[in-house]
Amino acid sequence: MRTAVNRVLLALAGLVLLVVGLSVLVGSLDLQRHWNFTMPHWWPFTGPKDVLLTAHSRTRYRSDGWWWPVVIAALAVIMLAALWWLLSQARRAKRLRQLRVDSGDGQGALLRGRAVENVLTAESSGYEGVEWANATLTGKRGTPHARLVLGLAPHATPDEVVAGLDAEVLERARTSAGLDELPAEARLRAVKHRAARVS
Repeated sequence: MRTAVNRVLLALAGLVLLVVGLSVLVGSLDLQRHWNFTMPHWWPFTGPKDVLLTAHSRTRYRSDGWWWPVVIAALAVIMLAALWWLLSQARRAKRLRQLRVDSGDGQGALLRGRAVENVLTAESSGYEGVEWANATLTGKRGTPHARLVLGLAPHATPDEVVAGLDAEVLERARTSAGLDELPAEARLRAVKHRAARVS
């Protein structure tokens, strides 16, 4: 959900910046005159000396009592929405850099999270019915969480793949890292393939 919202917000921001940038470029370079074309009447910049807001537009509502409160409220809402979006990005689960492993001597050892991710990715990719895989570790050193994104082959059965990965791949990861448990979230995606020709 968050990814979709991010894409929509970035697309809207990019569209607004593109339109504003094109309008400034067309007006400042006087492309209408050089290339002999006309812009719509609502286009803000029609020549090098045009401005986005004329003096009349800037001062038209200055004498009205509602003008400044509305402007300040709108800017405050935009600022709060931008701040909320920024904080929501910061709250995204961070990848686990190191994993604490019980070495039996009371001290423990640290295992690189990237190494565990690589092993989980390789073993998941090699599992029957999985075309490709991607693994990410999140959480804390002593209580990691695994996130798997799997591309399933056309003949794969999702429940069998998930059960097999839990019983084999994740179980080996739990045992080798000395973890009591390794909660995992698996996202399954179908791999596109060409239709088989029947003769």
